[in-house]
Amino acid sequence: MFKNITIAGAGTLGSQIAFQTALCNFNVRIWNPHPERAKRRLAALRPFYKKDMGLTDEQFDQAMSHILSITNDWEIPFKDCDYLIESVPESLNVKADFYHNVCPHLPEKTIIASNSSTMVPSQLVNYVDRPDKFLHMHFANHIWTNNTAEIVGTDRTNPEVIKKVIEFAKAIKMLPVHLQKEQHGYIMNALSVPFLNAALELWANGVADPITIDKDWMNSTGCPFGPFMSMDMVGIRTVYAIFAQQARTPEELKVAKTMKDMIDAGHYGVEAGEGFYKYPNPAFERADFLTSIEAR
Repeated sequence: MFKNITIAGAGTLGSQIAFQTALCNFNVRIWNPHPERAKRRLAALRPFYKKDMGLTDEQFDQAMSHILSITNDWEIPFKDCDYLIESVPESLNVKADFYHNVCPHLPEKTIIASNSSTMVPSQLVNYVDRPDKFLHMHFANHIWTNNTAEIVGTDRTNPEVIKKVIEFAKAIKMLPVHLQKEQHGYIMNALSVPFLNAALELWANGVADPITIDKDWMNSTGCPFGPFMSMDMVGIRTVYAIFAQQARTPEELKVAKTMKDMIDAGHYGVEAGEGFYKYPNPAFERADFLTSIEAR
């Protein structure tokens, strides 16, 4: 079983993976270009773990003590790493550059996993120096409750590596889902992306605004969240990266441009303080959200 885990990239999901791993008593080190931002994202998880998982402040702090370093240094986080989970931004160039820089610092034993939402393992494997120890491990947002880990390798991944990663997933209280072949979007996004795309097209075509679409979906289905809430939580940059890859029709290109405009304006979700909703205290947290006419 792994002992020393390094998380590279402490954005929305990277910070969650790091804390969940630390909570399960692994030694965790974080590499992030901006260490102070990583610290803020980790601190922001406290109320969620207290509310959803019943953690006390003492238990949260105890878990944080297993995060041994948060740095942008290329030596400290990687020198004794058993398992590296890469969660840097969803750009092929960014990921390729990261692997080019990190591989010389990794011991031979290190297994590398990407948490990429938009790419498949065969797109990234040629950028690492150990294709037999490379695979993808994809998490859902809010991993402490949505605890699925989708795991898939390439035809060059050692089967024993897959087994080790499955055992690690169980050890951090995830449900491991082993895909037999690579699939864009894995299972989760292959099912959810068409749903989000439909919501985006309704909005882009002027059928209804995001708040109305969320309310309709929630009230009609009993679902506790709407598509635009989901996009804010996942991060609009990630949703855009997925959507822009497949945009072909005029309607789809219009959606992609609208999302790009939001991102350029700094409105890319919960992390930014604004996306389709404003944070903190978004409109959907109001008790009268579904019944009010103009809740924003």
